[in-house]
Amino acid sequence: MTAQHYLAPRWLPGAHAQTIWPLLIKGPLPRYRRERWDTPDGDFIDLDWIDGKPGAPCVVLFHGLEGSSRSHYARRLMHAVERRGWHGVVMNFRGCSGEPNRLPRAYHSGDSQEIDWVLRRLQARGHPVLFAAGVSLGGNALLKWLAEQGDLACGVIDAAAAVSAPLDLAAANMALSSGFNLVYARHFLRTLIPAALTKDRRFPGHIDVRRARAARTLRDFDDAVTAPLHGFLGADDYYARSSAGPLLGAVRTPTLLLHAANDPFLPQQALPRPDRLPDAVRLEVLHHGGHVGFVHGTLPGRIDWLPQRLLAHFGAHLPASCSVR
Repeated sequence: MTAQHYLAPRWLPGAHAQTIWPLLIKGPLPRYRRERWDTPDGDFIDLDWIDGKPGAPCVVLFHGLEGSSRSHYARRLMHAVERRGWHGVVMNFRGCSGEPNRLPRAYHSGDSQEIDWVLRRLQARGHPVLFAAGVSLGGNALLKWLAEQGDLACGVIDAAAAVSAPLDLAAANMALSSGFNLVYARHFLRTLIPAALTKDRRFPGHIDVRRARAARTLRDFDDAVTAPLHGFLGADDYYARSSAGPLLGAVRTPTLLLHAANDPFLPQQALPRPDRLPDAVRLEVLHHGGHVGFVHGTLPGRIDWLPQRLLAHFGAHLPASCSVR
């Protein structure tokens, strides 16, 4: 299965409909088993598991901004993993599992250190085959880790995939700062701002509360909250140091980079040119699909094309010795 097999339905035209509709047909939650890991810095993360057959591959998913294991793409991917008999796990970023984390810091688009710790701990558990997928914010963070690790990443995971990743964070936030796209920004801010104010009550003095309350765009919020909480000088410094796009030339792990040309979160001109990508990276740009949408089929539509594409990519990189396919 490749991008050529995807066909957007005629009854769902346009980037915004293709982005929003999956939120309405997300389907039931998988039968997760929750596991809590204490982090080296005294915090915790929660991981939601699907248990597969002994010796089966394991797929770890890193979700997007304000997402979790409950997000529509997480549900569908984990259901597909379960049907295949594989292991699956969604790593909920700090503060995204339904319980506030213990420290002032939270999570951000360039959080490759967190990615590194999680993947190496999963590797140490003895999974014979380990695949990693990242969606939106999680995709950018995963790609950043792949680039920073270079050849070393191949010793940790067997293949990777990034879906609708904001490879140029400045361009992505510019796209979300005007027109109808402000709907998405305001959707995120409805949870981000209250969480930041709650965090300030627990850890006073880490953010500019006045500016956080007044944030009308994601850039406003990042400048007032995300950047200072995570050691950046401001939003511009955060975007410059966290964008994975300029680093992709260093990726050595087989990686699928999947994007829709009409993704409202990142303009197509901000995507890398295929001839400038390393051999390990396969870029597939679909004409339609919106942001992590990829609805197909007759009304009310299905959102199982994306997990099937990801699993087809991972299946193509199974070691010959793997007995569970």
